[in-house]
Amino acid sequence: MKYESQKIAYAYFAVALGLFAIQILGGLLAGFVYVMPNTLSELLPFNIIRMLHTNSLVVWLLLGFFGAAYFLIPEEAEREIHSPTLAYLQLIILVVGTLGVVLTYVFNLFEGHWLLGKEGREFLEQPKWVKAGIVVAALIFLYNVSMTVLKGRKTAISNILLLGLWGLALLFLFAFYNPANLSLDKLYWWYVIHLWVEGVWELIMASILAYLMLKLTGVDREIVEKWLYVIVAAALFSGILGTGHHYYWIGAPGYWQWIGSIFSSLEVIPFFAMMSFAFVMVWKGRRDHPNKAALLWSLGCAVLAFFGAGIWGFLHTLHGVNYYTHGTQITAAHGHLAFFGAYVCLNLAVFSYAMPILKHRDPYNQVLNMASFWLMAGGMVFMTFTLTFAGTVQTHMQRVVGDYYMDVQDSIAVFYWMRFGAGLVVLLGVLLFLYAIFVPRKEVVRPGRLERERLENDPDHVAAE
Repeated sequence: MKYESQKIAYAYFAVALGLFAIQILGGLLAGFVYVMPNTLSELLPFNIIRMLHTNSLVVWLLLGFFGAAYFLIPEEAEREIHSPTLAYLQLIILVVGTLGVVLTYVFNLFEGHWLLGKEGREFLEQPKWVKAGIVVAALIFLYNVSMTVLKGRKTAISNILLLGLWGLALLFLFAFYNPANLSLDKLYWWYVIHLWVEGVWELIMASILAYLMLKLTGVDREIVEKWLYVIVAAALFSGILGTGHHYYWIGAPGYWQWIGSIFSSLEVIPFFAMMSFAFVMVWKGRRDHPNKAALLWSLGCAVLAFFGAGIWGFLHTLHGVNYYTHGTQITAAHGHLAFFGAYVCLNLAVFSYAMPILKHRDPYNQVLNMASFWLMAGGMVFMTFTLTFAGTVQTHMQRVVGDYYMDVQDSIAVFYWMRFGAGLVVLLGVLLFLYAIFVPRKEVVRPGRLERERLENDPDHVAAE
């Protein structure tokens, strides 16, 4: 660790991993409700479980991004973070807001209250006071990191990371705008949901991945930055108008069907570029970096993002196909693999690289860490395939033949059982990752080693030699 303020990242990573575990448990519970529908129906209804699952996903990913920024910006800017105190205050605000959200959702507090009660917009259900707290935390963060970069060295990695983080904060302001007209509501709602995950988050992903490639492969910065500019240009060009694939059936003008189809088809390009970038950097670097686990997560991030966000997104993005598949389990298949590949793997790659440095140890428990990758990735890929098959059957039976919704759900129940089994595998991988990250490996001392070290450090023995 080159800079003292980098240790701020440890607190963010620890809280993020705690929320990650909660998010996975929430997802597993939601998957179980699919196969046993009356589970906790009175105590914790499915809509609340789903809210906790999706909201905790977004919050822990954001905490990971913030922590990654606090870790890499000092190195990129070659100076300490402007104010560590503000960084910890920001974390406290986010934790308090998260606890407030959980209590409000679970106990349905202040229902209907304009300030304290939850809202009815998917993914943006947080009460207004929590949204305001998020804005305050974001402003603190942006001030802190922007001042650090402005006073220090400017690099492509830090500049694009800042662009993505500023975009993230500004687009969140649309969460406060909730027009009465449902079509208008959805028009602006996607400004947050889509332009986050398929816009500014891609900039954050590209910059963090570029930083990891720089550290893990040893490739020249100039080469990394050239790739980075190409990826960012492709992401912005395709992602902004690609928002149109959400405007097909919400009452927007018909021209969005063509704009959405064309530009969202191009969204495969930045993810393919990121995958190519990661493998080319490893091939060019030919560096035997000791942290193999971080490298595996980085490459896994690029590959799974390409398939989850790129290929599976393309499968149902054309409006002629989406007319039938919209809102089926095919959407769930795309969403799970896209989020896991692009952002979950990215955060876990950063954690795997930074945590040993923050704890002043060599990379440890790497075999367990890499095993956790294969368990999580394997479980998520299997889940994606089962949901894809479920969605295909659902599309035919429900949208083409016209069978009743619940009859179709009974017909695809076997896929939900397989999805639940895949979730258990993912949970096992998460527990293994947490153990590998937090529990140091016990050093094995070979017989005679201590005696040899004692003799080597004994001046009399050295003189005799």
